[in-house]
Amino acid sequence: MPIEKELKNIKKDVSLAPFTTFKIGGRAKYFFVAHSQQQIIEALEQAQKYHLPFFILGGGSNLLVSDKGFDGLVIKIQNSKIERKDSSIIAEAGANLAQLLTIAKNSGLSGLEWAAGIPGTVGGALRGNSGAFGKSIADLVKNVRVFDISTRTIKNYSTKDCLFGYRESIFKKNKELVILSGEFVFDRDSIYEIEKRMKRYLEYRKAKQPLECFSAGCIFKNPEGFSAGKLIEKCSLKGKRKGGAQISKKHGNFIINLGNATSQDVMFLITLAKEEVKRKFGIELEEEIEFLGF
Repeated sequence: MPIEKELKNIKKDVSLAPFTTFKIGGRAKYFFVAHSQQQIIEALEQAQKYHLPFFILGGGSNLLVSDKGFDGLVIKIQNSKIERKDSSIIAEAGANLAQLLTIAKNSGLSGLEWAAGIPGTVGGALRGNSGAFGKSIADLVKNVRVFDISTRTIKNYSTKDCLFGYRESIFKKNKELVILSGEFVFDRDSIYEIEKRMKRYLEYRKAKQPLECFSAGCIFKNPEGFSAGKLIEKCSLKGKRKGGAQISKKHGNFIINLGNATSQDVMFLITLAKEEVKRKFGIELEEEIEFLGF
């Protein structure tokens, strides 16, 4: 296909499992690493030109890839510049969320401490409005820079334009809006106090979540007024196994890869959890993770 001639360093038939925190998944027909905003735009334009389905891959958390892989172009974003301006920080979509947190902390900028221990990229956090402990990335956003595939233009979205909700945003609903970078505004505090909060959040995660295992983080959104993990636990599903996948004994809302799990093993447990919670409590669980290639 001509796309191989037009996109330098594009690769064929690349296993996606190593690029996800689940360590599960088949191969991508095409795989391209974009190191700059311009390379992201170029890859998107080529995918559109050759009518190729595409997927933007950040840190690979909150994602389950099918064992069958993806018959299209995976664009792995690695634009990772971070620039501080007084009480704000501009971070490109491929920057690691942990990097953003470290720079904020070292600059005495507070507001992102809840993200201590959360994997993933800035772009992924914005897209899914990542959050914890009653806080979210939306609380810090000043604006988000995006590439609109439909108009082939770069646009700036204000916080209001982003339509942030619980684990939701306009970017999640509209695939044609691809995040390039975000600007975040912080409060000021002492590095000591920021580190103290980070430590508290991280210790909580280590005690309550299976951070030492391969997983995609929380599988389900918390239904209003309920904890998805607690509902699954009350269905006596913690520790339930299917093949190489297991509902964590530590936290009911985590499914872990014991080493050789397939996407079908995970899907079996997801379906089981949804059916049992629906049967016992009449509550429909909604997935927080994203699916690719199904």
